[in-house]
Amino acid sequence: MFSYIMLGTNDLPRALRFYDPLMELLGYPQGGRGEEGASWGTFNGNATTGLCVGRPFDKQNATVGNGVMVALNARSPEHIEELYALAMRLGGTDEGAPGHRAHYGNGFHSAYVRDPDGNKLAFVYYAAAS
Repeated sequence: MFSYIMLGTNDLPRALRFYDPLMELLGYPQGGRGEEGASWGTFNGNATTGLCVGRPFDKQNATVGNGVMVALNARSPEHIEELYALAMRLGGTDEGAPGHRAHYGNGFHSAYVRDPDGNKLAFVYYAAAS
């Protein structure tokens, strides 16, 4: 569906302190890294799946999009709890504690956070319907 997602930051060192541990816990390898941004995931032609964080190319301040959210796959509901707790320790803010969300489907588990720049993330797991 998509190749990579780019999220803006106004403070790259702070963003790296937030995303490096989260991406490690998710199992995404560190990709490119420079003065303007960083990436995690697999960047391999049409098999690319990655997340990038960086300063906007137009040199204006990074801002969040109203209604924009990046959902990242977790391995289990317990993994969601770990990711959520880690995000909170790293300076994220709560947008919805870990839990089952039956209104999205019988097996849908998620948690919602905002990174230090205000970008919204979801950690999701789709359990087999019982």
